[in-house]
Amino acid sequence: MEPATASDYLALAVFAGLCFAAALSGAFFRPGPWYETLAKPRWRPPNWLFGPAWLVLFCLIATAAWRVWRVAGFEEGSLAMAVFGVQLVFNAAWSALFFGARRMDWAFWNLAALWLSILAMIVAYAPHDATAAWMMVPYLAWVTFAGALNRAMWQLNPAYARA
Repeated sequence: MEPATASDYLALAVFAGLCFAAALSGAFFRPGPWYETLAKPRWRPPNWLFGPAWLVLFCLIATAAWRVWRVAGFEEGSLAMAVFGVQLVFNAAWSALFFGARRMDWAFWNLAALWLSILAMIVAYAPHDATAAWMMVPYLAWVTFAGALNRAMWQLNPAYARA
């Protein structure tokens, strides 16, 4: 890959901006007192861990998409860029479903769709940039864990177990 230019770094800022726009859903739909009253599995990480984990993941997501864009552009990389956009929508939707609508069932199925879109991103990125594809593996692992946590909370809180 050639050295990045100023316009390349501007594009990286755009990819980062898109990722952090998706993250705003988590700032708007916050856990709050409702979440604190829920039964949670013992293996749930402490609340303070989620912010730093997502910061790292969003940096990886933005950088990986940027790397693919630098190699393939929007035309050759159209599928990869489309899948990037789709996963951002699923990512942003989770907080609205879980914390906003208080629908653990919908949030779980949204995570399943997010997981599939991350897998599709890995497959779409690999032909263009293997490093970018590998950068999505921690994201896939985290969403796998988040799905298990979401499912466990759904089961532990039958009042919110509508499906």
